[in-house]
Amino acid sequence: MSLERFRLDGRVALVTGGSKGLGKAMALALAGAGADVVITSRHLDESEAAAESIRSVTGRRALAVQADVADRPQVDDMVARALAEFGKIDILVNNAGINIRRPVVELSDDDWHAVIDTNLHGTLYCTRAVGKGMVAQQYGRVINIASTLGSVAIAHRAAYASSKGAVIQLTKVLALEWAPSNITVNALCPGPFLTEINQPILSNPEAYQFFISKVPLGRFADPDELGGAAIFLASDASSFVTGTTLYVDGGWTAQ
Repeated sequence: MSLERFRLDGRVALVTGGSKGLGKAMALALAGAGADVVITSRHLDESEAAAESIRSVTGRRALAVQADVADRPQVDDMVARALAEFGKIDILVNNAGINIRRPVVELSDDDWHAVIDTNLHGTLYCTRAVGKGMVAQQYGRVINIASTLGSVAIAHRAAYASSKGAVIQLTKVLALEWAPSNITVNALCPGPFLTEINQPILSNPEAYQFFISKVPLGRFADPDELGGAAIFLASDASSFVTGTTLYVDGGWTAQ
């Protein structure tokens, strides 16, 4: 198979939560493969900084948009701005997410809803808004960022694990609904990565060793190590892959 099938020239990708961490790494990888990108986050200054970095490194067009994916009107406006700038969206990466780590008996209703609203409802809102255009153009690639914790559990992650497990199931339903429109929908499930969201673990020696003990490769991953998987699922190289989950977890779920 020609490596050209991994190229994304002429494609437009929208990456939510794309200003830092895994989102920024994937946006940079997609742009490096030829795509123009839309970077969104709740903080416009961070989105603009990420977009400028992508433009300078790859030479691709990059648009920064401020949006909270848990707010449906903001999602609709985000998609409208992306379409006004680029005319289409070929690739959607639902990456925006939060994590609140607490025992269930200490988890408030507000904590629960904050995580579910962003991680699950946000994925639904973005996919529904972008999917309308993908169905019309009879092409699309949707990549939902779930988690290893969508399939295996650890204590104090009730809201996060529940949200990511639901994202995996939503991925399967959407894959079935949109297959006739030549749209693939898959989930990427990262394990422990060196990102800001994992800083509480990285700064706690006991928690850090617990996670390392779960990973056969014996380390946390660098965000750049998710880029290849994102390019694969966004490109024609994965044209017969839909409704599946791809674990990038150092072997955690192999046990």
